[in-house]
Amino acid sequence: MAKMAKVEFFLPVTMSSSYLPATTDSIAQALEAKNPSEAISILYRVLDDPSSSSEALRIKEQAITNLSDFLREQNRAEELCNLLTQLRPFFSLIPKAKTAKIVRGIIDSVAKIPGTSDLQIALCREMVQWTRAEKRTFLRQRVEARLAALLMESKDYSEALTLLTSLVKEVRRLDDKLLLVDIDLLESKLHFSLRNLPKAKAALTAARTAANAIYVPPAQQGTIDLQSGILHAEEKDYKTAYSYFFEAFEAFNALEDPRAVFSLKYMLLCKIMVSQADDVAGIISSKAGLQYVGPELDAMKAVADAHSKRSLKLFETALRDYKAQLEEDPIVHRHLSSLYDTLLEQNLCRLIEPYSRVEIAHIAELIELPTDHVEKKLSQMILDKKFAGTLDQGVGCLIIFEDPKADAIYPATLETISNMGKVVDSLFVRSAKIMA
Repeated sequence: MAKMAKVEFFLPVTMSSSYLPATTDSIAQALEAKNPSEAISILYRVLDDPSSSSEALRIKEQAITNLSDFLREQNRAEELCNLLTQLRPFFSLIPKAKTAKIVRGIIDSVAKIPGTSDLQIALCREMVQWTRAEKRTFLRQRVEARLAALLMESKDYSEALTLLTSLVKEVRRLDDKLLLVDIDLLESKLHFSLRNLPKAKAALTAARTAANAIYVPPAQQGTIDLQSGILHAEEKDYKTAYSYFFEAFEAFNALEDPRAVFSLKYMLLCKIMVSQADDVAGIISSKAGLQYVGPELDAMKAVADAHSKRSLKLFETALRDYKAQLEEDPIVHRHLSSLYDTLLEQNLCRLIEPYSRVEIAHIAELIELPTDHVEKKLSQMILDKKFAGTLDQGVGCLIIFEDPKADAIYPATLETISNMGKVVDSLFVRSAKIMA
């Protein structure tokens, strides 16, 4: 009897060489595996179980979730893509809503692996073709929205816009407001990237309108506020932009979303742009700000210090030391370029004010900038009529003219002629009445 017991103990192991039964014990075995590779192997064998009972399907769904997590941790993006193809027969056995959840979950797992942008685009294109063939409209629309976002990130704006335009019409017809909010937000970002501000604002208004009719998750509401702040900042309405960035920051901070630090960074940018750079240190040292201390906030603090001291040298040092945080962030870079120009013009006007003729090299030495850079800026300011003057490049001098005084006789003459015209018109009307 002891022998028989021994045979019965080994028999399941021999049978399990091809697959493992889809049970909670198999899942537990995978989770208790010594290394991730062994766990992945066990979970693949669970998925090979031919059973299609409701319990087996439920266990397989759990196995897929665990398997995608293990593959993501191991940075095996190609295997995640192949997993979606292997699971297609399984998708025909489960409800479409569950299929959509699994597909989107695996695509999200691939997205968390760095350097997989091209792979994500290829995966989304493949899934769009499959969903069209299977007539899974709900899933296709969401994968297409994801594809449009990826194309926008890779700067393929024309294809992204074409895809979004057709998708917006289709989703509006179906009145899927939650997806419509996502698509309108994406469209607003796309038009903003293309520097088409009126269309970006129109798309954001459409997103807000759709969001007002439904419950919007806090993360999505934060995204709407963030985009609103960006568009208001673009219109130089920094006070309104600050309030939107603050709302976005509160939403992302509560969710521990990594976008919270960018919302805080843009709040500081607004303070600097409205000449309230002294408030920046206070915001960073607040309870909420201390959680996000790092290169992003250090960069804004350096800019705020340069702005407070009106020092172009400190400003350029900040731009050089924090290039990734300032120049490579398109939103910050655009506003800081404008701030730099304003600071430079103010400094140049202050330096040339006492002179009627001054060497450009002397001005460059005072402002601690290259001579050719100063000369170029001075010529631009003359053309923009910031001051009256000319550049004598032969001797390297700037000649400043006195502001010509406006002659008051011409406006007075025009006013007199205008009044005489009114008198003549009035006399003509009276004479016409008398003649009648």
